[in-house]
Amino acid sequence: MQPFLPSTLFKNPHIQSICASTGPRKLLVRRRASALMRASSTIVLDCDQGIRLQGEYSPQPNSSKGLVIMIHGWLGCNDSLYLLSLGATLFAEGYTIFRLNLRDHGDSAHLNQGLFNSTRLEEVVNAVRAIQQQFPHDNNYLCGFSLGGNFSLRVAAQAPDNNIRLNKVVAVCPVINPSKTNRNLNEGPIIYHHYFRNKWRRSLLKKLDHFPDYDYREKLSLFKTLDEMNHYFVPNHTEYDTVEDYLQGYSIGGDYLAELQIPCHIVSSEDDPVIMAEDLQELPDNKNLHIEVTRFGGHCGFIEGFNLNSWINPRIAEIIAQST
Repeated sequence: MQPFLPSTLFKNPHIQSICASTGPRKLLVRRRASALMRASSTIVLDCDQGIRLQGEYSPQPNSSKGLVIMIHGWLGCNDSLYLLSLGATLFAEGYTIFRLNLRDHGDSAHLNQGLFNSTRLEEVVNAVRAIQQQFPHDNNYLCGFSLGGNFSLRVAAQAPDNNIRLNKVVAVCPVINPSKTNRNLNEGPIIYHHYFRNKWRRSLLKKLDHFPDYDYREKLSLFKTLDEMNHYFVPNHTEYDTVEDYLQGYSIGGDYLAELQIPCHIVSSEDDPVIMAEDLQELPDNKNLHIEVTRFGGHCGFIEGFNLNSWINPRIAEIIAQST
């Protein structure tokens, strides 16, 4: 496949990042994903210890090339444009698709009392195993974007010890060093800070609709920044005393992936304004870890031009096909 080279206007990383999830691409992606969405049904998964996660399952009408489990980014959902776009491409290629919602994402705030946090790995591992047990396939793949890419790589690291079978994992612009990503969101272009702050606030308010005993409603209206929100919610609603300890709790830098046994492929861009490409240098040398870096692409964008097609979709289809 040809290297990613967008048209001139789309070499701007902010246009790339914004087009990935918002704007006029919505209508185009939803039209292209109509077959995927018609085939989908909502599945609630038992993830042990009373925890339930939810997702959308789209089986092939006839034979399937394999099962692809997909995980969205922070504050995304199973219907995020990048998941629908990739899901539509892979569904048309003959794969069965499961678009998994992380806790409290999408329409799943009612399923569990505890609030989502990014260190809740065990329930995602259990969800992936439950999906495979409920919908067995000979070939199994896991794809994640941003925080979903981080989760996917952490699941891959734990797969052999948890009876999870994966032919390959693909992570697009995964969070590697959460402390630096958090700093970028707080200190970088204000559009990203406001976008995530407002989405997180809406998510927390939605949680209160189902669990009104939480006491943070009035406090939430006072927080102006992500940092202020983190400094309240981390010590009060996670097992961590400090924000830095929490962020370190889902880092995959250093030796975290050193013993990786599942073939994993990372695709990131040099101009990502949210997750710095330099973070890739924190990953270990491992024969099962392949890293691909494009010059352009923004954060999970890879939009080719005014046709609003995403280069990442056929690229992932190619990566997956190479493992079968």
